[in-house]
Amino acid sequence: MELPPGIIFLTQRAPKITLPPLLTYLAARVLGSDSLYGYQPSWWALGVAMLASLPLAFTAAIVWDEVYIRLDAARKGAVLPPRIGDWTPGNILTLIRQVKSFERGYPGEFLEDICAQVKAGVFNNRIFFENRLVTTEPEHLKAMLGTQFDQFEKGSETRTLVYPLLGTGVFAADGKLLSFLPKLCSDASIISFSGDLWKFHRSMTRPYFTKERISDFENFDRHAEDAISQLKGRLRAGYPVDFQQDLVARFTLDSATVFLFGNDVKSLAGVLPYPHYITDIPSTERQTEEHPALRFVNAFAEAQTIMAWRLRYGYMWPLAEFWHDRIKGPMKVVHDFVDPIVAEAIKKKREGHGNVKEKEEETLLENLVNSTEDHITLRDEIMSLLVAGRDTTASGLTFVVYMLAEYPEVLRRLRAEVLEKVGRHRTPTYDDFREMKYMKAVINETMRLYPAVPFNVRASKCATVLPSKPGSQDRPMYVPANTRLPYATFVMHRRTDLWGPDAREFDPDRFLDDRLHKYLIPNPFIFIPFNAGPRICLGQQFAYHEMSFFLVKLLQQFSGISLASDAQPPQSRPPSEWAEDTSYPRKQKEKIRPKSHLTMYIEGGLWVTMEEAKDIDF
Repeated sequence: MELPPGIIFLTQRAPKITLPPLLTYLAARVLGSDSLYGYQPSWWALGVAMLASLPLAFTAAIVWDEVYIRLDAARKGAVLPPRIGDWTPGNILTLIRQVKSFERGYPGEFLEDICAQVKAGVFNNRIFFENRLVTTEPEHLKAMLGTQFDQFEKGSETRTLVYPLLGTGVFAADGKLLSFLPKLCSDASIISFSGDLWKFHRSMTRPYFTKERISDFENFDRHAEDAISQLKGRLRAGYPVDFQQDLVARFTLDSATVFLFGNDVKSLAGVLPYPHYITDIPSTERQTEEHPALRFVNAFAEAQTIMAWRLRYGYMWPLAEFWHDRIKGPMKVVHDFVDPIVAEAIKKKREGHGNVKEKEEETLLENLVNSTEDHITLRDEIMSLLVAGRDTTASGLTFVVYMLAEYPEVLRRLRAEVLEKVGRHRTPTYDDFREMKYMKAVINETMRLYPAVPFNVRASKCATVLPSKPGSQDRPMYVPANTRLPYATFVMHRRTDLWGPDAREFDPDRFLDDRLHKYLIPNPFIFIPFNAGPRICLGQQFAYHEMSFFLVKLLQQFSGISLASDAQPPQSRPPSEWAEDTSYPRKQKEKIRPKSHLTMYIEGGLWVTMEEAKDIDF
């Protein structure tokens, strides 16, 4: 029987916890021996000394760490970032506020408040006596993701926290491949790879994101037609549709599983759910929630939320889930869905041994199976690729449609471009997208305000410094070794000092007019929706094409989009006080509640109605 998380946590730390009292006891015994001083403390005094030894040793370690960091920073000519805190040990009150903000607040608002308070784009959010340097500075991101890439990694704490969800997949991978060989296998093609594990993953996936492969739109076309057909049917029946969870999440899942694994999971075969106020659902449609792919989607989202919650607690999360591991339930559903796909791929390889496919005909999963038959390794890679291939694109499409509903003039201009470049009925091509400048601007502006991965993290391998702003007289910022550095893309993308006074406004023209040359081109690291540097997302062009393709097909057939606020579940609507908060203009305007786990999403879904285009439109 497996022990609860809290018991495992305490057991693992038992040596450190018991060492100071044990040393105190041994010291008292030695001092009390006849051969030395003969001092024999009373049992109550010995007990008090043993109890006091633990906090004293802990305090001494903290003080020494503080002194060492300050001395090392001075040696490197660097400064320490502003530190926030409260009166509680380990800044527990600050942590509670952060968790509350994550659960019910507006994304990034807590961080923005702190940045305004310390008058800097970086601060030390020291939780449980451990440094966490949170940054929104593009120069820091340029260093961590690019120029000083080798000094940073995902970090052991992050790898441990995300392991139940992503294992050793590419999103969580760091370290030398050889350290993972017992888990991978003894396959010669793997052993011959001497680089880091993340490089191994990328070397396996890069060939499947070539122009030829990502320009094959038959997969997109088939699933887009299916999704839009269901959308039309439900709208014609007089019901709004959850565009996020019930439409594009299925479209991107089915498209991703075909593209990556050659296995269409057919989540679009499930009937679209009705709004929350519809109770008289036909019995023939009630079984839709039991569709395996839909159960996977819901469980995967739940597991990501739990993981994001744990990341805020760091290594102390087991104390908050002392008796019950919350992620086990949803991950069982996830594994039950993914495991048969992996098993089938391994079985096909073994049965077809010797019948080698041409590289162009292989799916990514088939190529992975040719490198290793280790079931867990393959499952880990699938999980990471599904996040990259499904969740990010679904997030982007959801927020684009949200913006089109809120900005009818943008919708009109985008649809005019679609009809001009592609027409009402033709299927778009790769060359069409190269000509659709406004489409790219709308997608970019949406990802600027609502990046698919709004928050990310790195950790320092060694003590180093991060550069100050170019042209500034400020000294560089000191980063201690083994320090987590969360970075808030969501906040950086909205900074008025980086994007101009209208940074919080939705305006796709900023990617077409002189603002592009004024802000972005001189400082490209202010816009990193797909990350940057050696670990930049391999599938970014795939994502652009998939989003563009679906939007073309959608706007060929619909001329108007409106939010259906009454269909939005009451508990997921933005609270009334948001509309009164003049300090956050974007928050004031929200008609939905944006949230994030690994990726950004809308709580309760994006419920919309759409107007079908009339023939006169063309």
